[in-house]
Amino acid sequence: MKHKLTAIAAAAACISSIYAMDLNRPATIPAPLHDGDKIAILSPSGPVDSALVLSAADTLRSQGFVVEIMPHALGKVGHYAAADSDRLADLRAALTDSTVRAIMCSRGGYGAVHLLDSLSTLPLEQDPKWLIGFSDISALHALLANRGIASIHGNMCKHMALGPADDDNATMLAMLRGYKPVYHFEGDSLNRAGSATGRLLGGNLAVIADLINTPYDVIKPGTILFIEDVDEPVYKTERIIYQLRLSGVLPKLAGLIVGQFSGSRPNDSYATTEQMIADMVAPYSYPVAFNVPVGHVDHNVPVIQSAEVRLDVSAGQTVLSFE
Repeated sequence: MKHKLTAIAAAAACISSIYAMDLNRPATIPAPLHDGDKIAILSPSGPVDSALVLSAADTLRSQGFVVEIMPHALGKVGHYAAADSDRLADLRAALTDSTVRAIMCSRGGYGAVHLLDSLSTLPLEQDPKWLIGFSDISALHALLANRGIASIHGNMCKHMALGPADDDNATMLAMLRGYKPVYHFEGDSLNRAGSATGRLLGGNLAVIADLINTPYDVIKPGTILFIEDVDEPVYKTERIIYQLRLSGVLPKLAGLIVGQFSGSRPNDSYATTEQMIADMVAPYSYPVAFNVPVGHVDHNVPVIQSAEVRLDVSAGQTVLSFE
C-alpha cells in the first residue's frame, strides 16, 4: 500500500508540474500559415447556422487556405453542437492532425469546458497551431495558455462570413501569417494612465472566473488581464472582481484592459459595469484601459492570448503593442 500511495503522489506531482503556467518562459507562437495550409472549422460549444460556416469557409478559401469542416461542426444535440464525445473527437482530430495549421471555432455558447480534462492529455506542445475564437472559447484559450501556447481571441464564423475586406477579418488573416499588430484605441474618461509590459491573458470574464483554482486558471499576478462579457448584471461582475481582490490577484496585475460589457444591466449603485470596475481598481497604480473594442460587439479586434505585450494608457488613447 505504501508503494501504491507513493506512486499516486508522484503521478499527482507530475500532473501538477505539467499544468503549472510558467510566466517566466515566453509562450510558443504557432508557425505562420502559408497558401495551401489547412484550417479546420469545428463547433466545441453551441450549434451554429450552417450558412455562416459555409460562408466563412469561402472567405478562408479566397485567401489561399484549404478548409476542412469537421464532421460534427454543423450538428445540434440539445444545447450543444454535438454530444461531448463527438465535439471532443472533432477537436482532438484537428489538434493532432499535422496537416491542420489553424482551428477556427464556429461560435461560442456553452460546452467547451466539458472537453478540457480530456484535451489536457494531448501532447499539444509537439505541434502547436493557432486556435481562433472568443466567448465560451475562452476555456480552450485557457487550456492552451496553461500549456504555454499562444492563441487568437477573435471573431468566428459569423464575422468571417463578412469577407476578407472587413478590417477585423483582415487583421486576423494577417495574424495567421505572422503579423503582430500595434493597436491605437480612442481614450476614455475612466482610463488610468501608465505603461506596463507583460503577458496578455484573459477573455470572457464569466468563463475564466469559473476556471479560477483549476489547472486552467489564467488570472495571474504580474500579467496584463483583458476582460469582456455580455448580458451580465453589474452585481454579478462586481462579485467576480471582489473575488479577485480578496484572493490577492487584483492588486498584483501589471495592467488591466476592460473590453466591452455588452448588455450589462445596471443597479441602484452603478449605471455601468465600467464605472464599478473603475472604483474597484482605484486603490491600485497599474494602467487601466477602458472601452477597448474586444468582446461581443461588431468591432471585436483580434488579440493574441499569451503574447508579450506593451500597454500604454493615457486619457487620450490606449496603445497595445504585440512584441
